Amino acid sequence: MALINRIARLFKADFHAVLDQIEEPEALLRQAIRDMEDELAAAEKGIALRAHDQETLSVRKDELQRAIVDIDGELDLCFESEKDDLARGLIRKKLEAERLLKRVSSNYAANEQYLSEQRERLAENNATLEGLRQKADLFTQRPLTGNSDNREFDDVAWMAREMTVGDDEIEIAYLREKSARSTS
Repeated sequence: MALINRIARLFKADFHAVLDQIEEPEALLRQAIRDMEDELAAAEKGIALRAHDQETLSVRKDELQRAIVDIDGELDLCFESEKDDLARGLIRKKLEAERLLKRVSSNYAANEQYLSEQRERLAENNATLEGLRQKADLFTQRPLTGNSDNREFDDVAWMAREMTVGDDEIEIAYLREKSARSTS
């Protein structure tokens, strides 16, 4: 069973290596940046719409508050004139306006909190996008390996070239080591 798992893991690793060679890291990174820019643009549009709704709620709140003040003035007049039937109708309007004001105020507060959270998230995502752009710039500035047509980075091959030791280097090091040990 362990042998089968090891062979399966080996095939899986080879398959992933092939996929890594097929994928173009630069193209994937550029696409990820474009996708993130699109998402940020959509988020900004959503925030702008919500901000417009917030302005509408604010105007509605102000209108309701003015209406309640006006109704209070009319109620004073009704009570002075002893028009109880008219006062009852105005009290109904005032109660309805107060309930509506309470609902609009609640929506306004919830919308304000939502906008605040979305603006914070947008700022964080903009910072993340800027970081991705900087990494993409660094990625495209790294030295390329292979021929000029190959735009993929081959870190393993680069490290292998750097780590490769020639026969003449081995001979020189051998002579140094032998010399150091014979003088001691």
